[in-house]
Amino acid sequence: MTTKPTLLQQLPPDLDGNRLPKQVAVIMDGNGRWAGQRGLPRVMGHRKGVDALKALLRCCRDWGIPGLTAYAFSTENWGRPSEEVAFLMTLFERVLRRELAEMMREQVRIRFVGNLSALPDSLQAEIAVAMEETANNTGIEFTVATNYGGRQEILRACRSIAQQVQDGEITADAIDEQLFRQHLYTADLPDPDLLIRTSGEMRISNFLLWQLAYAEIYVTDTLWPDFDRSAFHQALLAYQKRDRRFGKIRE
Repeated sequence: MTTKPTLLQQLPPDLDGNRLPKQVAVIMDGNGRWAGQRGLPRVMGHRKGVDALKALLRCCRDWGIPGLTAYAFSTENWGRPSEEVAFLMTLFERVLRRELAEMMREQVRIRFVGNLSALPDSLQAEIAVAMEETANNTGIEFTVATNYGGRQEILRACRSIAQQVQDGEITADAIDEQLFRQHLYTADLPDPDLLIRTSGEMRISNFLLWQLAYAEIYVTDTLWPDFDRSAFHQALLAYQKRDRRFGKIRE
């Protein structure tokens, strides 16, 4: 009789299971270039990118990483061609509907952060169903940033806090980092330990500006649809070689 492998046994032997990131964030860049290199329309790159995201989520679960946050659609992405935006909205909706049963089986808890009210009504409905159905799942926490912008999130938090001061609920002296983070979309999530960006671009593109303050940043030339377990393995190896001092000096 064979026994089911433990999470630690599933890890590549050169990774330390005690030094894995608890929260990984990923900027999934390169779908369009991947399609262009193959003479395919950009939308085919987005479809392939969904498969890469599913594989990464499963890899995080298998290797014992409890949280993954993916940058799916930024506030700036509305400036893309209308046909591409419409395709992405429909793709998000179809993927949510198609994958919900599997997320339930695998105990994935999904949540969306961003200005969701600006999304199409049908997509908002699918998001609400997915979050409600998976709310009690106890496996990996999967956060999808959709119509999200880091600057907008910070402004939203500032306005909310300013309103509380104006209403006399708090004083200005009460504003500290802990109170501020309570007004962010990610208030109950740990900050990312590791940010991965694919396609070689050296920028964070208005993603989690507050939360990434002390994240380790890993950039790879790999285009997102080609980012697989092997590529993730390399990112984790690089992460485990970093000396995380958070601005302090090691004794």
